[in-house]
Amino acid sequence: MPRSVFLSKQLIKNDTDRLTLISGPCLLENEKLVRQVAKSLIKYAKKEKFNLIFKCSFDKANRSSDQTIRNKISFDKSLDILKNLKNDLKISITSDVHETSQVDKLAELLDVIQIPAFLCRQTDLIKSAAQTKKVVNVKKGQFLSHKEVSNIIKKIENENNKKILITERGNSFGYNYLINDFKGIHFMKEFGYPIIFDSTHSVQLPGGLGKKSGGAREFVVPLSKAASSLRIAGFFIETHPNPEKALSDGPNMIYLHKMPKLLNTINKINKAAK
Repeated sequence: MPRSVFLSKQLIKNDTDRLTLISGPCLLENEKLVRQVAKSLIKYAKKEKFNLIFKCSFDKANRSSDQTIRNKISFDKSLDILKNLKNDLKISITSDVHETSQVDKLAELLDVIQIPAFLCRQTDLIKSAAQTKKVVNVKKGQFLSHKEVSNIIKKIENENNKKILITERGNSFGYNYLINDFKGIHFMKEFGYPIIFDSTHSVQLPGGLGKKSGGAREFVVPLSKAASSLRIAGFFIETHPNPEKALSDGPNMIYLHKMPKLLNTINKINKAAK
C-alpha cells in the first residue's frame, strides 16, 4: 500500500507532481558555504515547486584512507551552524548519523535522520534512529539487493515508526564502479514508502583515486532523467559552487549554478511520465 511521509507541511510520496529535493554540499566546510548553497537551493526549489530538505554532513567517517579529510569543524560547532541555518532560513535539515551515541543529540536538530549506505544493516543504529520518531532516510547499501531493503524497513516499523524514506544509490560489483538497476527502483516502490534517487553518489567511483573516491559527474543528468520517468518521490543531489575545490566528493557533485536546469528537466520528465 502506498505510504506518504509528512515533514512539516511537506508531503513526500511516490507518484507525485511535487517532488522532494534533498540537497546541499557533501561536507560542512564552513558556515559561509552552507548559507550560500542553502539560500540558492531555497530559490531554485521554490521556482520548480520542489519540497526542500537541506543536507550537509558534519563528519565523513567512511573514508577510503585516513589521510583524507573527514571534517573541518567540531561536532558541537557543526550542530550550532546547522541549527542557526535552520532557524534563520526556516528550512528542514538532514545529516547522516554514524554511531548510536550521536542519535539523541542529532534528533534535537534534524528533521530527517539519514543512515549512510555502508551502515544500513547496523541494527542498533537503525533502531535508535527509528525510536526518535523522526523521519528516517536509509541509503540502500551498494552491497544489497533491492529485495533485502524490506528487512531494513521492518526494523524501523518494529519501533513503531513508519516515517521512512529509501534512497537508491547504485550497486557495486567491485572495480571502483557503481551500477544502477532501474528495475530495482520499480521493485522498491512496491514496499510503499517514498523512494529517493541519489543522482550524485550513483556516479561515484569508490576508491577510484586510490586514497579517495572519484566520480563521473557527466552521468548525473542522464541518470536523473532515467529516474525521473519512474515517478519516484524525489532526488538526492549534492551540489557546490566549485566542486573542483570541494573537500569531499567533488568529482560527483553538481555545480550550484547548474541546479536550476537539472531541476527543471527532472520536473518535466516526471510530469510527462504520468
